[in-house]
Amino acid sequence: QVQLVESGGGLVQAGGSLRLSCAASGPTNRAYTMAWFRQAPGKERNFVAAITWSGGTTDLADSVKGRFTVSRDNAKSTVFLQMNSLKPEDTAVYYCARQRNGGSWSSARKSDDYDYWGQGTQVTVAS
Repeated sequence: QVQLVESGGGLVQAGGSLRLSCAASGPTNRAYTMAWFRQAPGKERNFVAAITWSGGTTDLADSVKGRFTVSRDNAKSTVFLQMNSLKPEDTAVYYCARQRNGGSWSSARKSDDYDYWGQGTQVTVAS
């Protein structure tokens, strides 16, 4: 059974930085695209970032480009989301997810294409 555990969330002032981690356990995650999504109160879950299994290709939502970076360390089965220049609108619960077996990069932004999810970590950005 695959388990994903996020950490690194917290309260930060606008303009600050946080680094989220997602540790995977169970069957290897090295061959899968991994992604980050976020969900603000009363809103739907939205795509934030994705990274291929090799780490050679990444995708970022327009709202976070230039501020967030996604990376992974397959030796440690961990995916990271470095968040800089945080804004109050970045406040949300952040989830990491593993794309389903057979999923394609073209659908990496779609939450329905992910079959394993972490429990989420709260990020709050104060103005």
